[in-house]
Formats: sequence, structure tokens, C-alpha cells
Amino acid sequence: MTLQLAESRSAQDAYGLVQELQSYFVQKLDGLPPAAVRTRFQICDWLRAQGQFGGGARYLATDEALFNRASVNVSQVQYEKDPARKLGSASAISTIVHPRHPFAPSMHMHISWTEMKSGLGYWRIMGDLNPSLPVEADTRFFDAAFKEATGPLYDLGRQQGDRYFYIPALHRHRGVAHFYLEEYRTADAQADFALARRFGLTIIDSYVTIVTRALLADAPVTHRERQEQLAYHTLYFLQVLTLDRGTTSGLLVHDENDTGILGSLPSHVDKSLLSSWLPRLPQLQQQLLQGLIDALGDGPHCLIDDAVKVNLANVSRLFYRQHPEAQQLLARGDVIPPTQDNHR
Repeated sequence: MTLQLAESRSAQDAYGLVQELQSYFVQKLDGLPPAAVRTRFQICDWLRAQGQFGGGARYLATDEALFNRASVNVSQVQYEKDPARKLGSASAISTIVHPRHPFAPSMHMHISWTEMKSGLGYWRIMGDLNPSLPVEADTRFFDAAFKEATGPLYDLGRQQGDRYFYIPALHRHRGVAHFYLEEYRTADAQADFALARRFGLTIIDSYVTIVTRALLADAPVTHRERQEQLAYHTLYFLQVLTLDRGTTSGLLVHDENDTGILGSLPSHVDKSLLSSWLPRLPQLQQQLLQGLIDALGDGPHCLIDDAVKVNLANVSRLFYRQHPEAQQLLARGDVIPPTQDNHR
């Protein structure tokens, strides 16, 4: 079947926005030094219920000299003709970039519009800068981009982001600059749309500036710095698979895009470092992390390929179905989105 998109005008506008941001970001990443002769990405389509309920397209990085991993995913899931569902549609861009060079930071951004059949609609707007070797000037620059894009919402978004991306077991955050608005809406739909667009374009431009500076500097990299990058990627793995509410909800809603949902994972993690963190986690989460570790390959530095992602997704789904109470331990802001209920 072909991809069936929502008929709602606001959903169509939101889908057009996330497609615009996807195209713009891929273009900017293609322009990183040294500029690519051809695109550094290949497109991968996926369908929800064979396209009846929508689907998406993600751009996956193919330039392994520049990227450790990179995914720029756009999707629209819609249930407009399914009377059993409360959700009308959800249109989103979710992107993560892990550059190969340790001094070039990773970055995550998510912008989505959720529209209920009741007529209620709201935005989720989030982003964070994730360096393995933090540079204070980059942190200030990226944080200033949040402020420029969001104005009076900056303090709220920063506070919510700092809460959401905190890792209690390790007493630290996933990254260095965070922003998160959940279920955001005002009486001015056009202004809300403009905020989402401005946030996306500003964060993309700011991130590309930071990475370009790092790549042009081309500072020599030591073995220790490579190890610090691997350790950070391992921490990223821990946060995504034991705390990230959006990732977990995506895996529990359906199993038709596991590799896309886990496209945020870096290429390798340190299994022994993951194991050393086991005693620090709450007892229930220890069971989840042990299952995830067991799903990895042999050796100290484990490759996260598509087959491993599917295994990790299955471990996560089985764990939360057996222990739904463990979702109380997932990251959250002041508002917990009813993502799973919306899809039922």
C-alpha cells in the first residue's frame, strides 16, 4: 500500500514543516567540510500498517568518515478513519547526529505536532547538545540559540530540559544544553507554528556552525579522547534505553520502525562500562539494563547494527510489558505525554 497522510489542514501544515526542516538539515549536513560531491545520506522509507496509518522517511548517513551515526527522520502517523482511536495524527521530525570527530558534539532535536480527534492539538519541542568533550564556548553558543528561538519561553524550556535529560543513577545530565516544551499550545496557532519552525531552523544553523568550527580546526585526537568519546556514547545508550520516555513509547506503540526509533544510538558502546553502572540503577532498571547488555555482541566494544537494534527493541518491549510499573522511572518534565494511550 502507499502512504496515506492525514487530511486535516493543520496536520498537513505540520507535516510540511517537518519535511522542510528535514530537507534543510540534510542540505546543511551535506555542506559540512569537506563539502560532499553527492549527498552523504540515503533515504529509507517505512510504513505504519502498510501505509494505512501513515509512516515516514529517514535519511541515514553513509559518510562514515564524517559521521559515527546520523539519522534525520520524519513521520506522520494518522488514525483519522479509525473510530476506535482518540488520536487524529502525529507529525514529527526526530534527528540525531553523532559526528566521527570527538571534538564535534552530537545533537538531538525533536519537533512534533499531535492532533486529537477532539480538536485539541499541541507541540512537543525539544533539543540538546551532547559533546563527549565539552567546550564551554559551544555550550554558551547553543544555549544562546535556544534563547533566540524561544524568547520568553526560554527559562521554562531550559528548566524542563534539565529535568528531562538528567540521569539520576550517574548524577549528571546527558548533555550540556537542553530545552523541552511538552503539550505546548496557545490561542494563537500561527504563532505556535512559527515558534516550532524558528526553533528548528535556529538550532540546525547553530549546530552546523559548531560542528563546522570543530572540523575546520581539525585538532589532533589522542587515544584518551577517543576513549572518552566511546564512554560518552555508552552513556548516551544508557539514557536512551533506560530513561528516554519518547523512545520507550515509540517501541511500545508498534514494532514497524525499530531501527528508525533506535536510530539515535551511536555505532559502538563499551559493554564493561555499562556493566559497571548496573549497581547504581534502581533494582527494577537493573533487570532492563542486564537484558540490554545481554543483547549486545561479544567483545568489550560492541557494534550497534540494525540486527542489534531489533534485539534491543525486543528486550525493551518485553521488559515493559512484564513490568509496566517501570515506566514510572522514565524521564519526564512537569507534563507526561499520553503517547501510548493516544495510539490505543
